[in-house]
Amino acid sequence: MLSAKTIETIKATVPALEIYGEAITKRFYEMMFTNHPELLNIFNHMNQKQGRQQGALANTVYAAAQHIDKLEQIIPVVKQIAHKHRSLGVKPEHYPIVGEHLLLAIKDVLGDAATDEIIDAWGEAYGVIAQAFISIEKEMYDEAEQQEGGWAGFRTFVVDKKVTESTAITSFYLKPQDNQLLPAFLSGQYISVKISDPGEQYTHIRQYSLSDAPGKDYYRISVKRERGNNYPDGKVSNYLHNQIKEGDTLEISAPAGDFTLNMDTTIPVVLISGGVGLTPMVSMLNTVAEKQPERDVTFIHAAINGEHHALRDSVEKLTQEKKHVKSFICYEAPTEKDRAAGNYDKEGYIDLPWLKEVLQSNEADFYFCGPLPFMKAIRSALLEWGVPQNRIHFEFFGPAVNLDKKEEVTQN
Repeated sequence: MLSAKTIETIKATVPALEIYGEAITKRFYEMMFTNHPELLNIFNHMNQKQGRQQGALANTVYAAAQHIDKLEQIIPVVKQIAHKHRSLGVKPEHYPIVGEHLLLAIKDVLGDAATDEIIDAWGEAYGVIAQAFISIEKEMYDEAEQQEGGWAGFRTFVVDKKVTESTAITSFYLKPQDNQLLPAFLSGQYISVKISDPGEQYTHIRQYSLSDAPGKDYYRISVKRERGNNYPDGKVSNYLHNQIKEGDTLEISAPAGDFTLNMDTTIPVVLISGGVGLTPMVSMLNTVAEKQPERDVTFIHAAINGEHHALRDSVEKLTQEKKHVKSFICYEAPTEKDRAAGNYDKEGYIDLPWLKEVLQSNEADFYFCGPLPFMKAIRSALLEWGVPQNRIHFEFFGPAVNLDKKEEVTQN
């Protein structure tokens, strides 16, 4: 337990963290990677370059300071981060390194304002917070390893099949090399793929949503080729697209993540995706169709046009076969071929008037995933429609950010 004095001191730093939080976390990563470059084998280099990791950590530190006297209020955030840590291979021995450099960064950025009292208080608080992460992550490691067919760390899988889904997205069907049992997962979860490129000093780990229902003898990921081959933008996705062939092997972590479909209810479900954000949505769609055939489900997808629209055939097949499944398509810039075929339902962006038209009711559980501006637009529309917060569920591809911040809208 933290002392009253420590809690008071931490609370007093909240205004400074609001102003200097991202500067502190930026300096933290700079110092830590300089002193411990081996940690670059774990952290996503692209998120570092884009500043998303720094922003996510700053938000977490700020939330911890705000709720330092009631840390149980941030446990959901801790669990969400812990899922990612377990999937990446973060271990207890990494936490003292993080703590040391976080304190150094606070002192470096705040200067004389970071008194010994403040540094000591944050050192004490970090110890408590770190122990919460370590404890929760241990449970997750144990669960991943002890479940039927489970494993610890990374396991070798064979690329059984590689399928081009669109101009940018390719699916990889993965089977365990040892031919042993494949554990189940929850629709919406992801796996980590670890790449050791001979031309790179450090390994690269990326997390990809599983894009099919559980219960198969394979895991499927559907990977978008990111723009550019330059480090680190698109490093792993381009490696998978260009270098990995059927029969090759990949190192995979056990499934993780808390963005999962609630199967304990029969309330209608609406799945909304933009671009490659359709991967967890398709997993959820396939699961509902297989496991809850009487549950109404509506699948709405936004893409640039038909050339960029992945997994369309499988969704259309379900729509035709299952009377409780409906699907709608929104193309931002349909091609002449799209226009001639009339193979979409809306041109432009998904907006509230159109959602009201195709859904007719907001009495549903809503799940959505896609580019950040897309997610902001969808969440804003659902809130405006009066959908309760507890029926709005979304997943970030990468570190979590604040969806309330204004940003230019693009949906795919």
